Amino acid sequence: MPTLYGIANCDTVKKAKKWLESNNQDFSFHDYKKQGCPVSLVKEFTEHFSFEQLINKRGTTWRKLEDHVKENLTDAGAIALMSENSSLIKRPIFHHNKQWLIGFNEADYQASIKS
Repeated sequence: MPTLYGIANCDTVKKAKKWLESNNQDFSFHDYKKQGCPVSLVKEFTEHFSFEQLINKRGTTWRKLEDHVKENLTDAGAIALMSENSSLIKRPIFHHNKQWLIGFNEADYQASIKS
């Protein structure tokens, strides 16, 4: 079953959920705020995306980080940081079969569902 990862009140997550529901697609939703985002899950994400792709640099959580943290980020440091601050992770992340997507793009979701 496809899984959508994100935060329930995120507008882009809402768009993705609405699209999946309107296309009669069953999916599970992993809400970072309710279920957390353990290191093991972030590591799974980093098997498919670099931490640079995963980190939401436009959000307030990123902007509030001290410059020396942002400038000296390593893979391990980024994983720990994203696990502790799930708001840092771009959303949604969509996993269906062996395909992983970040964000919401209707054409990409459509292609993923058909595979």
